[in-house]
This record gives sequence, C-alpha cells and structure tokens, in this order.
Amino acid sequence: MAAGTRKRSRAGPAARAAGLCGQWLRRVWQERRLLLLEPRYTLLVAACLCLAEVGITFWVIHRVAYTEIDWKAYMAEVEGVINGTYDYTQLQGDTGPLVYPAGFVYIFMGLYYATGQGTDIRMAQHIFAVLYLTTLLLVFLIYHQTCKVPPFVFFFMCCASYRVHSIFVLRLFNDPVAMVLLFLSINLLLAQRWGWGCCCFSLAVSVKMNVLLFAPGLLFLLLTRFGLRGALPKLGICAVLQVVLGLPFLLENPVGYLSRSFDLGRQFLFRWTVNWRFLPEALFLHRAFHLALLATHLTLLLLFVLCRWHRTGESILSLLKDPSKRKVPPQPLTPNQIVSTLFTSNFIGICFSRSLHYQFYVWYFHTLPYLLWATPARWLTHLLRLLVLGLIELSWNTYPSTSCSSAALHVCHAVILLQLWLGPQPFPKTIQHSKKAH
Repeated sequence: MAAGTRKRSRAGPAARAAGLCGQWLRRVWQERRLLLLEPRYTLLVAACLCLAEVGITFWVIHRVAYTEIDWKAYMAEVEGVINGTYDYTQLQGDTGPLVYPAGFVYIFMGLYYATGQGTDIRMAQHIFAVLYLTTLLLVFLIYHQTCKVPPFVFFFMCCASYRVHSIFVLRLFNDPVAMVLLFLSINLLLAQRWGWGCCCFSLAVSVKMNVLLFAPGLLFLLLTRFGLRGALPKLGICAVLQVVLGLPFLLENPVGYLSRSFDLGRQFLFRWTVNWRFLPEALFLHRAFHLALLATHLTLLLLFVLCRWHRTGESILSLLKDPSKRKVPPQPLTPNQIVSTLFTSNFIGICFSRSLHYQFYVWYFHTLPYLLWATPARWLTHLLRLLVLGLIELSWNTYPSTSCSSAALHVCHAVILLQLWLGPQPFPKTIQHSKKAH
C-alpha cells in the first residue's frame, strides 16, 4: 500500500509536467499564425532558430569545403607583429599590405595562437561558428527590443542565407568580428550604457573601418541625448581607445599607421565588385565617380538628419545645446529611434559605396529585416518585402557578378531607401501648439 502511494506521488509531478507541456504545445499550435506574425514571440522563435543554426553551422563546417582567401594573409600580417615589426608599412601578407587598424591585429593575434599559428583551420571554423551564433543572439536581442519585425522573417535571416554562412565559417573574414562588436555596442546603447556602447563601437572600428558608416547616426543620437558638452566625453572614449590600441604602431611610424589602417582613398579592383558591374571599368576607377558617390552619400545623410530625424521644429543647431535648455522638452530615446538611426546611417553608406565585395554582405545583412519591416508602407506587402530580400540574396550569391545582378541590387536598395523616406518615422514631428503649452 505504502509503495503504491509512493509511486503515485512520484508519478504525480511528472504527469502534471507532461500535461502542462502538452497544453503549451497545443496552445502554440493553435496560435501558430500569431507565433509567426507577432513580434512579441521574437525570443521564442529566435531560440528555435538558434538551435537549428547549431546543427546547420556544424553541417556546413564538416560537409562543405573550406576556401582559402584571406586567412593566411591575416596570419602572416599578425606574425610580422609577433616577430617585432611595428612599422605598418612593413607588414603584409599574401594578398597585400596590412590595411586594418590595431584592434584587428590583437584579435587575430589571439586567433593565431588559438589555432596553432593559423594552421588549425577546423579550430578556426569552430571559433567563427561561435562568433556567428553570438552575432545571431545579439541581433535577436535588438529585434526583441524594437518589437517591429514579424518572427517568420527571421527564418530568411538565419537558415536561408548561404552567403552569410560562407563568410563566417568557410572564408573566416574579419568582417564578422567587426560586426559582432558593433551589435554588442548597439545592445549597450539600447540599455542606456552610452559610455560602454561607445567603447565597443570604437573597438569595432579598430577591427575594420566599415563600422564608421554607423558613425553619423551615432553622432546624431549622442547630440540628441546629451548635447555637445555631454557628447564630448563619449566621443573622447572612442578617440582615446583608438590611440591606446594603435600606440605601439603610432610610436614606430604614425604616418604609416594612419595612412594604411584608415586609408579612405583605397582603390578597389573592378573584378570583385558586386554593386557596379554594369559600369565601364574606366568609370568605376575614375576619381570623379568616387567624389560624386561621396557627395550623394553626404547629401542624403543630411536630408535624413534635417527632414526625418530632427523633427522638433527647432534649428538643427539646437542639438548642440544642453537638452534641458532646448525649447522642446527632451524625451528619452526609444529603442526604435536608436536602431532606426544607426541602421539607416549604415544603409545609406552602403548604397553609395565605391565598391562592395562579397564579404561586405555582413555589413548590413542582419539589418535588412528591420529596414524593410520597421516602417510599414501599404504599397509594400509582406510578399514584396520577401521578394526584395530574395533578390538581394540572389545578387550577392551571383559569382562573378553580372550587370543584371548589380542592377537588381541597386533597385532593391532604392526600394528600401524609398520606404525609409516615405514610411512612418521613429522621430515624431513636434506639434506647434504643444510647444506653446510648454
């Protein structure tokens, strides 16, 4: 009798747990449509996709051949530093001179030792697989806080991109390292840890200079939140970190370090371009074309600042004032204002880049769902948005690029830009009578 009672008591909690699990699964099945469409389910869908990505990434590493492109060059460059060379003009690998800032050297020096002087490719692939999953986690945390993108879109951001898996675990480029630090920075900004966010942003810049495309948006956010006086310490963090990281190289050859690691005039090869294949090579290489792209980039950024981001009715110079002294009372920045400003700033820079190479896809790949779904427009249905995502993926997977693939990429970029301009803005326009009341 007593034994039977003990068995029933042990079976009771297990039965209740099984019943609760069954109820939860039935509820999930009943609400499957909401599960795919409601942003509040982002974390649940993200957890399922991350688990799936563990298997997919493991399969890719062990079943798809690794392709050597820049890894040996990276290892040769950092080996030069390990051997005592601090003059940047003397550091180079198989593919050319070292053109990345000091943060790249330190991080890949760690990878040099972790992979047996760069010879253990499988270990490097597993490290980059962890980096990929960390990137996904940070991106999902951003999307969870903005609560704008329907969860079904995340399948296309994770499991459906061959190119992104390739960039991370089959090519071992440095671009993913810079982007994971950038997404960590954005998460810190969303948590209102502005100092730490700027620190991580500067670390990302120290790995690869493309992160500077986010800088105009970050500057606008800092001025909006703190004014000029309050923003200067945060900007100081970014500058001091760059000096500290680059100090060994600056002491050896400051001009060589700055000209190599922050070379804004670097020439790109036409054979690798993804976005300008339909142009004649002579025009692609012409200085006037580069200056026209830069002018268009800066003009469009200025238009977004004046007409889409700064909508208080005050002069743009009011951003320099202390927020408490402005006519319009300061409001805390929302997650969507922070994310939209940063992602849009980066996207505008990518649209007018002098050249995009295949590994540059990760510069904005994880931001595309937000850019397409965060500002809903009636004329752009879910199907059309997915079509834009699909065409962008197809353009980046076309190797070598063609005139059609490049043109399709620009058309998709234009659609996204148009939506960002015409759609609802994260910064609401201040109504005149509310200012008078204040």
